[in-house]
Amino acid sequence: MMRRIFLTAALVAAMATAGCSGLSDTEQRAGTGTAIGAGAGALVGAIAGNTLAGAAIGAGAGLVGGLLVDKSEKDKQKAYQEGYEAGQQSQ
Repeated sequence: MMRRIFLTAALVAAMATAGCSGLSDTEQRAGTGTAIGAGAGALVGAIAGNTLAGAAIGAGAGLVGGLLVDKSEKDKQKAYQEGYEAGQQSQ
C-alpha cells in the first residue's frame, strides 16, 4: 500500500517538473497547483479507497488554488509598480 502511494506521488512530482521551462507564470502556477493537488488528492484517495477520484478532486482544487496564487502575485506586482511610479512622480 505504501509503495503504491509513494509511486503515485513520485509520478505526479515527475510530471509536474517535466516541460515547465517555456510556460508563462500563470501556466506554471496553475500547473504546479494542479500537480500538488493531484498528488495530495491521490494520497488521501488511496487511504480512503479511491485513488483516482482523490487525484481528480485534488487536481481541480489545486488548479483553482494555483490560479488564486497567480492573481494574488499579479495584484501585488501591480500595487508595487503603481507605488514605484507614484514615488518617481513626486520627486
